[in-house]
Amino acid sequence: MHSLVQPHAWVALKLPSGNIRVLQVTPNTTISLGKYGSFPSNLIIHRPFHLTYELQDKQPGENFNRLRIVPASELYSDILSSSATTSSPEGATPITNDGEDIENAPPTGIEYSLVDPESGAVVARTDRAELDASARQTLSTEEIEALKKDGTDAGRDLIAKLMLSHTAIDQKTEYSLAKYKLLKTKKYIRRFCVLPMDIPMLAHWQLEAKDASKILDMREEMLGLLGCWANVHFGGEDRCENEAAQEADNSEPKNPEYTPGRWLVVDDTGGLLAAAMAERMGVLYPPENGPLKGDKGPTSPSATRKEFSNQNATLRIGAERSEPKTDTASQGQDTTESKPSFQVTRRNSHGDGKPRLDDLKVPFVRSNTLTVVHANQQPNLTFLRDYGFDITNPTQAPDHPLASHLMTISWLQLVEPELDPTYTSEIPYISPEVLRTWKANRRGTYHRKRRRWAKIRHIVDTTRKGEFSGLVVASTMDPISIMRYLVPLLAGGAPIAIYSQSIEPLTALVDCYSIARRAAWVSNPPEEVAGKTSEELEHWSGNEEFPLNPSLVLGASLQTSRVRKWQVLPGRTHPLMTGRGGAEGYVFTAWRVKPAEGKVEARGKPRTKKRKVEETMKE
Repeated sequence: MHSLVQPHAWVALKLPSGNIRVLQVTPNTTISLGKYGSFPSNLIIHRPFHLTYELQDKQPGENFNRLRIVPASELYSDILSSSATTSSPEGATPITNDGEDIENAPPTGIEYSLVDPESGAVVARTDRAELDASARQTLSTEEIEALKKDGTDAGRDLIAKLMLSHTAIDQKTEYSLAKYKLLKTKKYIRRFCVLPMDIPMLAHWQLEAKDASKILDMREEMLGLLGCWANVHFGGEDRCENEAAQEADNSEPKNPEYTPGRWLVVDDTGGLLAAAMAERMGVLYPPENGPLKGDKGPTSPSATRKEFSNQNATLRIGAERSEPKTDTASQGQDTTESKPSFQVTRRNSHGDGKPRLDDLKVPFVRSNTLTVVHANQQPNLTFLRDYGFDITNPTQAPDHPLASHLMTISWLQLVEPELDPTYTSEIPYISPEVLRTWKANRRGTYHRKRRRWAKIRHIVDTTRKGEFSGLVVASTMDPISIMRYLVPLLAGGAPIAIYSQSIEPLTALVDCYSIARRAAWVSNPPEEVAGKTSEELEHWSGNEEFPLNPSLVLGASLQTSRVRKWQVLPGRTHPLMTGRGGAEGYVFTAWRVKPAEGKVEARGKPRTKKRKVEETMKE
């Protein structure tokens, strides 16, 4: 997570009223906060988060407000002053008239009663007199509006005049006076706090201010449970990143199915779950000193190639011109990736001697990766745009960690890849002599389609090999159908965590892996599985009695958790009645296991009851 506000980054501004305003900090623009005022965005760029700013009065000749950092001593001055002063045993509660003096006491207000319209009987009556706000506040509405327009001293003058103009301020208790001051401060003070747009803030903003159904009513505690039970963590650096180039050339590429730190995700929350997992894995945020979305930089593949070629022109151009021209595919197989994960090898294309990217070289790493399975033509990962990554942008900057650690695959490509035209239609190789005769647009289309086919081919092949480190699901699909195709792709001991808004789908899933079904499977297996190998049993489609193979998963359980806010006051401690409702949310957890082949027998030295009796008599 970045410690400073970066240009073009998304931040959350917490206003005095408690509302959250999410916006993008674009340099050289003006940020408007409505009635609180406006200020230049450059005043908060490259400054730390969690600072509270105060909008000062406009200077003569300026149409914006300058900012002042509010120190902590000023923010908590009321708390510090109240703790420093010694109060009386009775506290600050004013002396009230009781006994004989109550008849001579001046009237304090009007007593309200609730009367039944039919019988005329008093149903309820207030236990104390209510203060008439219009009579107690001497400032009129017009005067308050005029003071608001003046807006001197960031609203503190208006708050002070409101409290001085209140004729019943001396009748308030210490608690009532603090509550009245806090209410007016939240309404009129011109302050805001800059908060980072991390995953908890994004989830809170979607639940409270936006549409909660887009994230399936997933609360922060549900995200934490999914990440913990799925054991999502940093999976280690890619093996090729720490290897020398000569060692990589002499050794064959290692099989990716033995690489740890690969998680499988089914995300129907718009990318919130994928972003939460990427944050745990350390690949969500771009480099703090690197270019972010919106910065001026290479905006096309040709510009990106030109930047890479200029950086290494001195080191590579002479060697590339001295080497004979070889086939593109053979050169792509002989070369390896350099240390940065997004850089790829270069080749002499079109016969002009210019270094170009190899179309068949994919930019993905082998460890610490996320593979998102989606049902549409393109995945819905909208929330990743708040962190500088757009999965639908073909010119996405390659220096973002998600560009090399996030892979997407559709259900069609996973289950029936031969039916996907993009996977099966290989782009034929065109010689450089023929490419030189084509126009620039046609050559660009050819290279773009060839790179796309190579990426899809790599993603589908590596995903179908399996051996993933865990499975995390937050989807409206039937979890039984999801487990049927994704459980065989998990490695032994891989954790499984599935979120659902309601409990019924997960209850049916728990029943499929219950102890009773597993015992029935072992004692009386179905006729369809007779003579099948262990690999065929993992991909068995199931029947009515056994929808899933119960021997593939152990420890199936169901749980839920909900954090509730409480009001803690003497004699008035209870949950807040204004909390939002929504779906409760439940989490299914289990572990993938590899069934032992053959017959398992228990061995040992049994001790009979007769032997125990004889040993007791001897003693």
